[in-house]
Amino acid sequence: MNCNEQRDSSYVSPDELRNTTRAVRPKDAATLIIVRGGGKEPRVLMGKRAASHKFMPNKFVFPGGKVDPADSRIVPPHDLHPQVMKRLRRGCSEVRARALALAAIRETYEETGLIVGEPHTHTIKTRSQHWADFLQHDVNPRLDVLHLIARAITPPYRDRRFDARFFMVDAEHIQGEVHERPQGSGELLDLHWVGLSKAQEMDQLPHITRAVLQELERRLREGAGPETPGPFVLVRNGKSVIESI
Repeated sequence: MNCNEQRDSSYVSPDELRNTTRAVRPKDAATLIIVRGGGKEPRVLMGKRAASHKFMPNKFVFPGGKVDPADSRIVPPHDLHPQVMKRLRRGCSEVRARALALAAIRETYEETGLIVGEPHTHTIKTRSQHWADFLQHDVNPRLDVLHLIARAITPPYRDRRFDARFFMVDAEHIQGEVHERPQGSGELLDLHWVGLSKAQEMDQLPHITRAVLQELERRLREGAGPETPGPFVLVRNGKSVIESI
């Protein structure tokens, strides 16, 4: 796995570099990789971040975003798989682990309009408008079908940093119709399903996204389960290192 960033204007613009003495503290974030079968090869949903974004503008990414305080107050009927929870707990509390997974589902809904969940349990209640929009469909978020495949912390020389967990889910857990070009909030442009081999060849792809695609391909090829470790990418003492999560 190679995910080293090149600190030049062709990849990281000067506006994305840190201009303070101390490194910015990373914010918790989560990403959801939706895998869709039924073709020659698995496809994943990706979209392009607008040029106006301060973090990774014009880059193709998976849906996802920051953890919201309301994500810690939602308790869905189906919890994380015990092995996924165990692996997440190596870096946070049980409540935070659940919030990360919920953030991935919520942000995916907001950015793509796709609902990852199940309609066969009593719909939970919330005062959060973010979650009220999701729950109005009478579908609860479902955590037990998520796999944790990677974790990455943005390098310290960037002005915006995230401690991101990458989750994977099969598209069969989407409620409602799945369109070839999903429509969400507009935060991600050119949303579409793309084959794994083509995705890795895309221009304007963040190094970490390409690395996660390689990990996804490996897991699908080997039939990895929720207990299977994944890469944890971070910078330590100025060098990029890969640990296990």
